[in-house]
Amino acid sequence: MNPGISNNGLSRRSEAKPGYLLKVEDLKTYFPIKKGLLRKTVGYVKAVDGVSFAVKPALTFGLVGESGCGKTTVARSILRLIPVTSGKVTFGNTDVLSADKLQMQNLRSNLCLVFQDPFGSLNPRMTVGSIVGEPLKIHKNVTGAELTERVCLILSKVGLSPESINRYPHEFSGGQRQRIGIARALILQPKFVICDEPVSALDVSIQSQILNLLKDLQDEFSLTYLFIAHDLAVVQFSCDIVAVMYMGKIVEQAPVNELYGDPLHPYTITLMSAIPRLKAPGRQITRQTVGEPPPIVGQPAGCPFNPRCPFADGRCLVENPPLRQVPGKSEHLLACLHSK
Repeated sequence: MNPGISNNGLSRRSEAKPGYLLKVEDLKTYFPIKKGLLRKTVGYVKAVDGVSFAVKPALTFGLVGESGCGKTTVARSILRLIPVTSGKVTFGNTDVLSADKLQMQNLRSNLCLVFQDPFGSLNPRMTVGSIVGEPLKIHKNVTGAELTERVCLILSKVGLSPESINRYPHEFSGGQRQRIGIARALILQPKFVICDEPVSALDVSIQSQILNLLKDLQDEFSLTYLFIAHDLAVVQFSCDIVAVMYMGKIVEQAPVNELYGDPLHPYTITLMSAIPRLKAPGRQITRQTVGEPPPIVGQPAGCPFNPRCPFADGRCLVENPPLRQVPGKSEHLLACLHSK
Protein backbone atom coordinates (compact mmCIF):
# COMPACT_ATOMS: atom_id res chain seq x y z
CA MET A 1 0.00 0.00 0.00
CA ASN A 2 1.30 3.43 -0.85
CA PRO A 3 2.22 5.29 2.35
CA GLY A 4 1.27 8.66 0.83
CA ILE A 5 -2.09 10.28 0.36
CA SER A 6 -4.47 7.90 -1.31
CA ASN A 7 -8.17 7.41 -1.70
CA ASN A 8 -8.08 4.31 0.50
CA GLY A 9 -9.79 4.97 3.79
CA LEU A 10 -10.97 8.43 2.71
CA SER A 11 -14.66 8.69 2.00
CA ARG A 12 -15.87 11.07 -0.67
CA ARG A 13 -17.98 14.03 0.42
CA SER A 14 -21.67 13.25 0.19
CA GLU A 15 -23.18 15.00 3.18
CA ALA A 16 -21.94 16.36 6.46
CA LYS A 17 -21.40 13.89 9.27
CA PRO A 18 -23.34 14.47 12.50
CA GLY A 19 -21.84 16.72 15.17
CA TYR A 20 -19.26 19.45 14.86
CA LEU A 21 -15.58 19.20 14.07
CA LEU A 22 -14.76 22.71 15.33
CA LYS A 23 -16.62 24.82 17.88
CA VAL A 24 -15.73 28.42 18.73
CA GLU A 25 -17.47 29.90 21.77
CA ASP A 26 -17.39 33.58 22.77
CA LEU A 27 -13.90 34.09 21.34
CA LYS A 28 -12.28 37.41 22.24
CA THR A 29 -8.89 38.65 21.07
CA TYR A 30 -7.95 42.13 22.26
CA PHE A 31 -4.71 43.98 21.49
CA PRO A 32 -3.51 46.47 24.12
CA ILE A 33 -2.92 50.12 23.22
CA LYS A 34 0.18 51.40 25.00
CA LYS A 35 1.23 55.03 25.39
CA GLY A 36 3.78 57.08 27.23
CA LEU A 37 7.35 56.49 28.33
CA LEU A 38 6.35 53.59 30.57
CA ARG A 39 4.17 52.06 27.84
CA LYS A 40 1.08 51.91 30.00
CA THR A 41 -2.02 50.21 28.60
CA VAL A 42 -4.64 52.88 27.97
CA GLY A 43 -7.16 50.80 26.04
CA TYR A 44 -7.70 47.83 23.76
CA VAL A 45 -8.37 47.16 20.11
CA LYS A 46 -11.18 44.60 20.15
CA ALA A 47 -10.21 42.74 16.98
CA VAL A 48 -12.43 39.75 17.84
CA ASP A 49 -15.21 40.48 20.31
CA GLY A 50 -17.35 37.51 21.28
CA VAL A 51 -17.41 35.37 18.13
CA SER A 52 -19.18 31.99 18.28
CA PHE A 53 -19.76 29.44 15.52
CA ALA A 54 -19.49 25.73 14.83
CA VAL A 55 -18.34 23.86 11.72
CA LYS A 56 -19.66 20.46 10.68
CA PRO A 57 -17.32 17.89 9.09
CA ALA A 58 -16.86 17.88 5.30
CA LEU A 59 -18.51 21.29 4.87
CA THR A 60 -17.18 24.78 4.16
CA PHE A 61 -17.87 27.54 6.67
CA GLY A 62 -17.30 31.03 5.28
CA LEU A 63 -16.27 34.17 7.16
CA VAL A 64 -16.88 37.30 5.11
CA GLY A 65 -16.60 41.02 5.73
CA GLU A 66 -14.67 44.12 4.77
CA SER A 67 -10.97 44.47 5.53
CA GLY A 68 -10.23 44.95 9.22
CA CYS A 69 -13.36 43.25 10.55
CA GLY A 70 -11.38 40.50 12.32
CA LYS A 71 -11.62 37.53 9.96
CA THR A 72 -7.92 36.67 9.88
CA THR A 73 -7.58 37.32 13.61
CA VAL A 74 -10.25 34.67 14.21
CA ALA A 75 -8.20 32.17 12.18
CA ARG A 76 -4.95 33.00 13.97
CA SER A 77 -6.69 32.77 17.33
CA ILE A 78 -8.06 29.31 16.52
CA LEU A 79 -4.56 28.14 15.56
CA ARG A 80 -3.05 29.79 18.68
CA LEU A 81 -0.70 31.85 16.55
CA ILE A 82 -1.61 34.91 18.66
CA PRO A 83 -2.66 35.19 22.32
CA VAL A 84 -6.40 34.89 22.95
CA THR A 85 -8.04 37.10 25.58
CA SER A 86 -10.87 34.70 26.43
CA GLY A 87 -13.24 32.13 24.98
CA LYS A 88 -13.16 28.47 24.05
CA VAL A 89 -12.10 26.62 20.91
CA THR A 90 -12.86 22.91 20.67
CA PHE A 91 -11.52 20.68 17.91
CA GLY A 92 -13.10 17.24 18.12
CA ASN A 93 -12.88 16.53 21.86
CA THR A 94 -9.80 18.69 22.49
CA ASP A 95 -9.83 22.15 24.06
CA VAL A 96 -7.38 23.95 21.76
CA LEU A 97 -6.70 26.96 23.97
CA SER A 98 -5.72 24.87 27.00
CA ALA A 99 -3.87 22.12 25.10
CA ASP A 100 -0.31 21.33 26.19
CA LYS A 101 2.71 21.13 23.88
CA LEU A 102 2.17 17.48 22.89
CA GLN A 103 -1.55 18.00 22.26
CA MET A 104 -0.81 21.05 20.14
CA GLN A 105 1.68 19.08 18.04
CA ASN A 106 -1.04 16.54 17.30
CA LEU A 107 -3.57 19.29 16.64
CA ARG A 108 -1.30 21.05 14.16
CA SER A 109 -1.30 17.91 12.05
CA ASN A 110 -5.05 18.31 11.64
CA LEU A 111 -5.36 22.10 11.65
CA CYS A 112 -3.57 23.48 8.60
CA LEU A 113 -3.51 26.86 6.89
CA VAL A 114 -3.46 28.06 3.29
CA PHE A 115 -2.04 31.59 3.28
CA GLN A 116 -3.35 34.59 1.36
CA ASP A 117 -0.04 35.61 -0.25
CA PRO A 118 1.40 32.89 -2.53
CA PHE A 119 4.57 34.95 -2.92
CA GLY A 120 5.48 35.87 0.64
CA SER A 121 4.38 32.55 2.19
CA LEU A 122 6.98 30.42 0.34
CA ASN A 123 10.66 30.53 1.30
CA PRO A 124 12.53 31.59 -1.88
CA ARG A 125 15.66 29.72 -0.76
CA MET A 126 13.94 26.35 -0.45
CA THR A 127 13.00 23.99 -3.24
CA VAL A 128 9.38 22.98 -3.70
CA GLY A 129 10.23 19.53 -2.38
CA SER A 130 11.66 21.01 0.81
CA ILE A 131 8.74 23.41 1.29
CA VAL A 132 6.04 20.77 0.84
CA GLY A 133 7.94 18.02 2.66
CA GLU A 134 8.95 20.04 5.72
CA PRO A 135 5.71 19.32 7.68
CA LEU A 136 6.25 15.58 7.15
CA LYS A 137 9.77 15.82 8.55
CA ILE A 138 8.63 17.75 11.62
CA HIS A 139 5.40 15.95 12.48
CA LYS A 140 5.85 12.43 11.06
CA ASN A 141 9.65 12.07 10.95
CA VAL A 142 9.42 10.96 7.30
CA THR A 143 12.65 11.17 5.30
CA GLY A 144 14.41 9.76 2.24
CA ALA A 145 12.63 7.99 -0.58
CA GLU A 146 9.32 7.85 1.29
CA LEU A 147 9.33 11.61 1.74
CA THR A 148 10.04 12.17 -1.96
CA GLU A 149 7.29 9.77 -2.98
CA ARG A 150 4.68 11.43 -0.79
CA VAL A 151 5.65 14.94 -1.91
CA CYS A 152 5.43 13.93 -5.58
CA LEU A 153 2.03 12.36 -4.96
CA ILE A 154 0.52 15.43 -3.32
CA LEU A 155 2.00 17.68 -6.01
CA SER A 156 0.21 15.62 -8.64
CA LYS A 157 -3.02 15.97 -6.63
CA VAL A 158 -2.82 19.76 -6.86
CA GLY A 159 -1.99 19.76 -10.57
CA LEU A 160 1.81 20.09 -10.53
CA SER A 161 4.25 17.70 -12.13
CA PRO A 162 6.63 15.64 -9.94
CA GLU A 163 9.53 17.40 -11.72
CA SER A 164 8.57 20.54 -9.77
CA ILE A 165 10.14 19.05 -6.67
CA ASN A 166 13.62 20.42 -7.48
CA ARG A 167 12.54 23.87 -8.62
CA TYR A 168 12.29 27.11 -6.62
CA PRO A 169 9.22 29.30 -5.99
CA HIS A 170 10.39 32.12 -8.28
CA GLU A 171 10.12 29.73 -11.24
CA PHE A 172 6.32 29.48 -10.83
CA SER A 173 3.37 31.76 -11.53
CA GLY A 174 1.10 33.05 -8.77
CA GLY A 175 -1.49 30.32 -9.33
CA GLN A 176 1.16 27.62 -9.30
CA ARG A 177 2.63 29.01 -6.09
CA GLN A 178 -0.77 28.82 -4.44
CA ARG A 179 -0.99 25.18 -5.54
CA ILE A 180 2.33 24.62 -3.76
CA GLY A 181 0.87 26.25 -0.65
CA ILE A 182 -2.18 23.99 -0.85
CA ALA A 183 0.07 20.94 -1.25
CA ARG A 184 2.02 21.96 1.86
CA ALA A 185 -1.23 22.29 3.83
CA LEU A 186 -2.53 18.87 2.70
CA ILE A 187 0.67 16.81 2.97
CA LEU A 188 -0.22 15.78 6.56
CA GLN A 189 -3.73 14.67 5.53
CA PRO A 190 -5.46 17.15 7.88
CA LYS A 191 -9.12 17.07 8.79
CA PHE A 192 -9.52 20.86 8.90
CA VAL A 193 -8.02 23.49 6.60
CA ILE A 194 -8.24 27.26 7.07
CA CYS A 195 -8.17 29.07 3.73
CA ASP A 196 -7.28 32.69 4.48
CA GLU A 197 -8.28 34.64 1.34
CA PRO A 198 -6.64 31.95 -0.85
CA VAL A 199 -7.47 33.61 -4.19
CA SER A 200 -7.52 37.36 -3.43
CA ALA A 201 -3.92 37.84 -4.64
CA LEU A 202 -4.53 35.99 -7.92
CA ASP A 203 -5.80 37.06 -11.34
CA VAL A 204 -9.51 36.51 -11.87
CA SER A 205 -8.78 33.93 -14.58
CA ILE A 206 -6.73 31.90 -12.07
CA GLN A 207 -9.11 32.28 -9.14
CA SER A 208 -11.66 29.88 -10.62
CA GLN A 209 -8.98 27.22 -11.14
CA ILE A 210 -7.88 27.39 -7.49
CA LEU A 211 -11.47 27.41 -6.22
CA ASN A 212 -12.34 24.37 -8.33
CA LEU A 213 -9.17 22.65 -7.09
CA LEU A 214 -10.15 23.27 -3.45
CA LYS A 215 -13.61 21.86 -4.11
CA ASP A 216 -12.22 18.76 -5.84
CA LEU A 217 -9.79 18.12 -2.98
CA GLN A 218 -12.58 18.55 -0.46
CA ASP A 219 -14.71 15.99 -2.29
CA GLU A 220 -11.83 13.53 -2.59
CA PHE A 221 -10.53 13.72 0.97
CA SER A 222 -13.64 14.83 2.93
CA LEU A 223 -11.92 18.00 4.04
CA THR A 224 -13.53 20.63 6.24
CA TYR A 225 -12.77 24.26 5.36
CA LEU A 226 -12.93 27.56 7.17
CA PHE A 227 -12.97 29.88 4.17
CA ILE A 228 -12.09 33.53 4.80
CA ALA A 229 -12.76 36.12 2.10
CA HIS A 230 -14.05 39.60 1.38
CA ASP A 231 -15.29 38.74 -2.13
CA LEU A 232 -18.91 37.67 -1.75
CA ALA A 233 -19.07 36.09 -5.20
CA VAL A 234 -16.19 33.78 -4.24
CA VAL A 235 -17.87 32.93 -0.94
CA GLN A 236 -21.16 32.12 -2.65
CA PHE A 237 -19.40 29.62 -4.92
CA SER A 238 -17.28 28.00 -2.22
CA CYS A 239 -19.23 27.87 1.04
CA ASP A 240 -22.11 25.95 2.60
CA ILE A 241 -22.64 28.20 5.64
CA VAL A 242 -21.67 31.90 5.68
CA ALA A 243 -21.10 34.21 8.65
CA VAL A 244 -20.86 37.96 8.08
CA MET A 245 -18.43 39.80 10.39
CA TYR A 246 -18.44 43.46 11.29
CA MET A 247 -16.02 45.11 13.75
CA GLY A 248 -15.05 41.87 15.47
CA LYS A 249 -18.57 40.43 15.71
CA ILE A 250 -20.73 38.10 13.64
CA VAL A 251 -23.85 40.06 12.65
CA GLU A 252 -25.55 37.45 10.45
CA GLN A 253 -25.11 33.74 9.72
CA ALA A 254 -27.10 31.42 7.46
CA PRO A 255 -26.84 28.70 4.80
CA VAL A 256 -25.37 30.22 1.66
CA ASN A 257 -28.51 30.08 -0.50
CA GLU A 258 -30.65 31.53 2.28
CA LEU A 259 -28.21 34.34 3.05
CA TYR A 260 -27.77 35.37 -0.58
CA GLY A 261 -31.45 34.94 -1.38
CA ASP A 262 -32.78 36.83 1.65
CA PRO A 263 -30.14 38.87 3.52
CA LEU A 264 -31.60 40.54 6.62
CA HIS A 265 -28.90 42.65 8.27
CA PRO A 266 -28.41 46.13 6.74
CA TYR A 267 -24.66 45.51 6.54
CA THR A 268 -25.16 42.21 4.70
CA ILE A 269 -27.55 43.89 2.27
CA THR A 270 -24.94 46.57 1.61
CA LEU A 271 -22.26 43.96 0.94
CA MET A 272 -24.58 42.10 -1.43
CA SER A 273 -25.27 45.25 -3.41
CA ALA A 274 -21.52 45.63 -4.00
CA ILE A 275 -21.22 42.31 -5.88
CA PRO A 276 -20.37 43.09 -9.55
CA ARG A 277 -23.25 42.28 -11.89
CA LEU A 278 -23.79 42.56 -15.61
CA LYS A 279 -26.17 45.34 -16.51
CA ALA A 280 -28.85 44.38 -18.98
CA PRO A 281 -30.15 47.05 -21.38
CA GLY A 282 -32.69 49.22 -19.64
CA ARG A 283 -32.00 47.72 -16.22
CA GLN A 284 -30.88 49.85 -13.30
CA ILE A 285 -28.46 48.45 -10.73
CA THR A 286 -28.90 49.94 -7.26
CA ARG A 287 -25.91 49.98 -4.95
CA GLN A 288 -26.22 50.98 -1.32
CA THR A 289 -23.49 53.03 0.32
CA VAL A 290 -23.12 53.45 4.07
CA GLY A 291 -19.98 55.55 4.38
CA GLU A 292 -16.68 54.74 6.00
CA PRO A 293 -16.36 52.42 9.03
CA PRO A 294 -15.79 54.10 12.42
CA PRO A 295 -12.30 54.13 13.97
CA ILE A 296 -11.15 50.76 15.27
CA VAL A 297 -10.39 52.42 18.63
CA GLY A 298 -13.36 53.83 20.49
CA GLN A 299 -16.17 51.82 18.96
CA PRO A 300 -19.65 53.36 19.23
CA ALA A 301 -21.99 52.41 22.04
CA GLY A 302 -24.94 50.19 21.24
CA CYS A 303 -25.05 48.41 17.90
CA PRO A 304 -21.60 48.69 16.26
CA PHE A 305 -23.22 49.36 12.87
CA ASN A 306 -25.42 52.23 14.07
CA PRO A 307 -23.22 55.10 12.68
CA ARG A 308 -23.64 53.68 9.16
CA CYS A 309 -27.10 52.11 9.36
CA PRO A 310 -29.99 53.86 7.55
CA PHE A 311 -32.49 52.31 10.00
CA ALA A 312 -30.75 53.21 13.28
CA ASP A 313 -32.91 54.76 15.99
CA GLY A 314 -32.59 55.51 19.70
CA ARG A 315 -32.53 51.86 20.71
CA CYS A 316 -29.62 51.16 18.36
CA LEU A 317 -27.54 53.84 20.13
CA VAL A 318 -27.76 52.08 23.51
CA GLU A 319 -28.52 48.38 22.85
CA ASN A 320 -25.99 45.97 21.37
CA PRO A 321 -28.17 43.23 19.82
CA PRO A 322 -27.04 39.64 20.46
CA LEU A 323 -26.87 37.05 17.68
CA ARG A 324 -30.24 35.30 17.75
CA GLN A 325 -32.18 32.81 15.66
CA VAL A 326 -34.52 34.36 13.11
CA PRO A 327 -38.10 33.18 13.79
CA GLY A 328 -39.06 30.39 11.42
CA LYS A 329 -35.49 29.90 10.18
CA SER A 330 -33.62 27.40 12.34
CA GLU A 331 -30.18 28.01 10.83
CA HIS A 332 -30.44 31.76 10.24
CA LEU A 333 -28.90 33.92 12.98
CA LEU A 334 -29.10 37.71 13.11
CA ALA A 335 -27.85 40.52 15.35
CA CYS A 336 -30.19 43.40 14.54
CA LEU A 337 -32.98 45.26 16.33
CA HIS A 338 -34.83 45.95 13.05
CA SER A 339 -35.06 42.44 11.54
CA LYS A 340 -38.07 41.35 9.54
